[in-house]
Amino acid sequence: MKITGKVWKFGDNINTDLILPMKIYFLTPQEQTRYVFEANRPGWADEVEAGDIIIGGRNFGMGSSRPAARSLKNLGIGCLLADSINGLFYRNCVNWGFPALEIPGVDAAFDEGDTAEISFDDFGVRNVTTGAHLDGIAMPDQLLKIFKAGGIYPLLEAQGLIAPPA
Repeated sequence: MKITGKVWKFGDNINTDLILPMKIYFLTPQEQTRYVFEANRPGWADEVEAGDIIIGGRNFGMGSSRPAARSLKNLGIGCLLADSINGLFYRNCVNWGFPALEIPGVDAAFDEGDTAEISFDDFGVRNVTTGAHLDGIAMPDQLLKIFKAGGIYPLLEAQGLIAPPA
């Protein structure tokens, strides 16, 4: 599986409050997408296009267990790459079927507006703009299985363990 898209950069310690502010938590999941990153990049949700890539620094997704990964997926973000991803947020990405990879050095290897090409076959990323290539941290097999199924709910539905939504 390969993903290619325009890069948007965010820094270190991006918390779930910035991604999915509490004040909009009770809106529908689709309505929430209008407010993603509103606090630190007002209007960004209107600028981003389906398939674009987020690159973060260290500890991306720190904070609460709110479904911020779902909001990124619903907004159409193609993938998250970061030097490191908070463990709880990383697992939420997998559970929602949202592509996310830890790629040490990725923040320094890209400028905003560059084009990234990500391979989930070898967990590598290439900066199409500069030609730089980085190796990411492989997703454990069990998590990769959940991710490739589209998330935990589609996997459980496919296994007959839960009923599809009504």
